[in-house]
Amino acid sequence: MKVILKQKVDKLGQEGDIKEVKPGYFKNYLLPKKLVLPATPENLKIVQREKDLLLNRIEQERLKMKDTVDKLRKVSVNIGAKTGETGKLFGSITKEDISDMLNKETGMQIDKHDILLDEPFKETGVYFVDVKLRSEKFPGQVFENVKIKVWVVES
Repeated sequence: MKVILKQKVDKLGQEGDIKEVKPGYFKNYLLPKKLVLPATPENLKIVQREKDLLLNRIEQERLKMKDTVDKLRKVSVNIGAKTGETGKLFGSITKEDISDMLNKETGMQIDKHDILLDEPFKETGVYFVDVKLRSEKFPGQVFENVKIKVWVVES
């Protein structure tokens, strides 16, 4: 029996997927918990219409995020740190430090988890860091990765 998943079901699929299941599984588990709809032509049209609306909203949000992307690409963050004679830092510059400086300089709220950094910076210099941009409307959706320039300088 073909069904349309209304939400994610473990070991079966994601929301909107069309799957083939056994009639007993449908009747005794999926239908009583309201996890699926029968895959009738009417239900398929409804699900397709909802997917199209969601894709349109995501595309509109992507266009709105374009300004944010352009703004972030122009950002250059300066972080001052104490250094030794060889230019090595006393400590290191972490994702949290970069996030704090970005939030101060741009006024945007960028979470430290959205900054892609393999390991903290331990020397002065210029570094390029990727930042994941997410929308408030679609928190799980990453719209674009933006490279920003981070200057680690002696203070």
